[in-house]
Amino acid sequence: MKTGKTSITVQQGDITKVQADAIVNAANSSLLGGGGVDGAIHRAGGPQILEECKQIRARQGGCPTGEAVITTGGKLPAAHVIHTVGPVWGGGSKGEPDLLANCYRNTLKLAEEKRLQRIAFPNISTGVYGYPKDKAAQVAVDAVKSYFKNHDSNIKEVIFVCFDAENYRLYDDLLKG
Repeated sequence: MKTGKTSITVQQGDITKVQADAIVNAANSSLLGGGGVDGAIHRAGGPQILEECKQIRARQGGCPTGEAVITTGGKLPAAHVIHTVGPVWGGGSKGEPDLLANCYRNTLKLAEEKRLQRIAFPNISTGVYGYPKDKAAQVAVDAVKSYFKNHDSNIKEVIFVCFDAENYRLYDDLLKG
């Protein structure tokens, strides 16, 4: 799908193998690595990513939910990793949709500031943070479409990279619809 000058696509696979200017890490607020996407990115990218995360922690004390920070991509095919902290699902009445949308908006804003053109997102908050996959997919697609509708952007491509078939189908349906 195309929104202005930006192509928005979905693919199934491993985000650590995607060639992009930046891949997005569904990080925890400590920025020190963890499980799921976060652990996979830190393992594949090597110690340089963790070292830069430690420097960010020393400067600002981590990363609040909905915010984003950027590091090198280390050994990854992507030049950069944008770390964003998604919300833990608490039923939907604790501001989770806004916090999740902020992850996408703040990541795109940071990518724009760094003049990056190709960004790959995982399915933020849908693993151990328990955000229902269908609701998270809707928030993600709406937030990204809205960003490009409201900003004149140099970003050329956004890719939603889904590790599992269920998420792939959800995003594919939303992008076709």
